[in-house]
Amino acid sequence: MSYLALYRKYRPTNFNEVIGQKHIVTSLKNQILNDQISHAYLFTGTRGTGKTSIAKIFARAINCEHPIDASPCGECSTCKAMLNPNNLDIIEIDAASNNRVDEIRDLREKVKYPPVNGRYKVYIVDEVHMLTDSAFNALLKTLEEPPKHAVFILATTEVQKLPATILSRCLRFDFKLLENDEIEGLLKRIFDDSIIKYDNESVALIARLGEGSVRDALSVAEMCVAYTNKNVTYSSVIEAVGAIDKKVLSNLAKYILKGEVNAILNTINSILEKGKVVSQLAKDLANYFRDLAVVKTCENANEILKYPTDILSDMEGLAKENSITKILNAFKCLSSLDNEFRYSTNPRSLFELNVLNLTLDNSLSLEERVKTLEDKINSVLP
Repeated sequence: MSYLALYRKYRPTNFNEVIGQKHIVTSLKNQILNDQISHAYLFTGTRGTGKTSIAKIFARAINCEHPIDASPCGECSTCKAMLNPNNLDIIEIDAASNNRVDEIRDLREKVKYPPVNGRYKVYIVDEVHMLTDSAFNALLKTLEEPPKHAVFILATTEVQKLPATILSRCLRFDFKLLENDEIEGLLKRIFDDSIIKYDNESVALIARLGEGSVRDALSVAEMCVAYTNKNVTYSSVIEAVGAIDKKVLSNLAKYILKGEVNAILNTINSILEKGKVVSQLAKDLANYFRDLAVVKTCENANEILKYPTDILSDMEGLAKENSITKILNAFKCLSSLDNEFRYSTNPRSLFELNVLNLTLDNSLSLEERVKTLEDKINSVLP
């Protein structure tokens, strides 16, 4: 059998396997149990949060002959027929590549035909926001007066691009980003099932890198497994994704808070010479100051951050030496750079300027601060 990516191999096949979207799963299950199937649904949310997976489960469940707790049984003839990618009752349409009015008119003609195996013919339209205005107008008529056997599930990551006329005819479900704990639990189950060694810190890091998306987290996990040959550690995850080592960030943050200009410029130069991107360095450094603020203000910082003991110990020492005002000022300054990089012709100079500005004493006048900065820069120039 050919290799399957983790996010495909472990895609949920029933509602009980879905994580993080309880509000949506409960509503859909109740509709199935009460036989109150709507004719049009809108699934909206960030990528990798389960929109397509739940759409497929729902499509099979409303056609299943003997659903188990509103989930498809997987054993009846209808379920088996619908697991076939070539079945004619679940039609997946990629609106990004089929966005013209001609394709939607063709859909309107074919929707008249009844399902082959089940009770409903389900159309899953992915990235529906990519449809043209004329295509939306053509789809609107079908959504207004669909055949009794037709169910439409529209999925999108950019719901603001949909016309109000489409939104008003759909039952809308907003998919939320998943919590790190939920993704960590899934990763551990997958690693255990695949006989992959791991530690808790590495799993926590992979979950954070997924940023609430299961698919992104599983893609990162797959890359780390390949890099480490099934022995995933915290340091190996850092190496696999090309992230900047937390100890390097800790040193850079320490130099910024102490105002050591020479060390700051040398550390930045060393990081960038290794091929790191300035915008990513700024983002990672901003996140480090955010985590430093958590350590400074929260008693349960370890439960929130889930860092290895040595990294957390360094952060605790640095947090004790500096005020929360100074830490938050650095976090605010670095976080604002993301938008400025888009319009800058020299991102490195912009980054260095803002970082060096953080070393100034804000209690000084503007002229004094400029002179102090000039003196520090001149001290490191040949």
